[in-house]
Amino acid sequence: MVDATGAIDRLEIEAGGFTFTGRAAGPHEGRRVLLLHGFPQTSWAWRDELWALGRAGYRAIAPDLRGYCCGARPTEVGDYATGHLVGDVLALADSMEMETFDLVGHDWGGMIAWLVASHHPTRLRTLSVVSTPHPSALQHALLGGDAAQAARGDAMASFASPEVPERLLLGPDGSGSGLATLLAETGLDDEDARVYVSALTEPGAMTAALNWYRAMDRAATAGPEPVTVPTLYVWSTGDEAFGRKAAEDTAEYVIGPYTFEILQNVSHWIPEMAPAELSDLLIRHLSRY
Repeated sequence: MVDATGAIDRLEIEAGGFTFTGRAAGPHEGRRVLLLHGFPQTSWAWRDELWALGRAGYRAIAPDLRGYCCGARPTEVGDYATGHLVGDVLALADSMEMETFDLVGHDWGGMIAWLVASHHPTRLRTLSVVSTPHPSALQHALLGGDAAQAARGDAMASFASPEVPERLLLGPDGSGSGLATLLAETGLDDEDARVYVSALTEPGAMTAALNWYRAMDRAATAGPEPVTVPTLYVWSTGDEAFGRKAAEDTAEYVIGPYTFEILQNVSHWIPEMAPAELSDLLIRHLSRY
């Protein structure tokens, strides 16, 4: 078990020709849970959930995903295509000898988690997605099912523009002032914001993170198969990125056991801002299967 201090291990994981850094907690023989962060987070986002899962006897592992660590930061936009990001999850699992595992994802990590569950269901024991609706539900909302979501989509699409987002987010002195303002305006606390700004002001890191948006394969994310694995979806009413309609419509795209939980008055940053509530939901879900 994790010791009384709630120690978290720092990792380097060789997978798919890259070296991913990450964090982990819990007994090495524990049931494996892989947690995927989003933009502009790092594995730091999951530190409280790692502690909680570790104390519950799970081996919880949160990698710093492609572009977010210097050992896995290719330079071409095409290197961040959706298929590569899904492949990274499987490569990480294979490297750690995880034939089957529980998968958790938030934000972009949630999008990738939905796709892994859709295309590789035999690899997963359970799926838990935080904030991000099923890709098909989101696509329907963006294309007119929800005017508010369409407006949010326009804002997210701006991240895919060449060069401009880097200038705005890094600021004139490269300190990440624009990113810090964005995180504060969307409800993230100062401590977490400082960690993410520091990570994304490393050379090449901001461009790599934005390349996830630039390389997104909309065909791949718009029409995956319905999800059959036991699924938990957690959404919050204060989410600045994803609205209620797409969240509620997600149920139409899960044909396995499904649990939908709503957190009231919590921002998009659920892992950081509501860690106790989220950890309880994750452990309850995992314990059922």
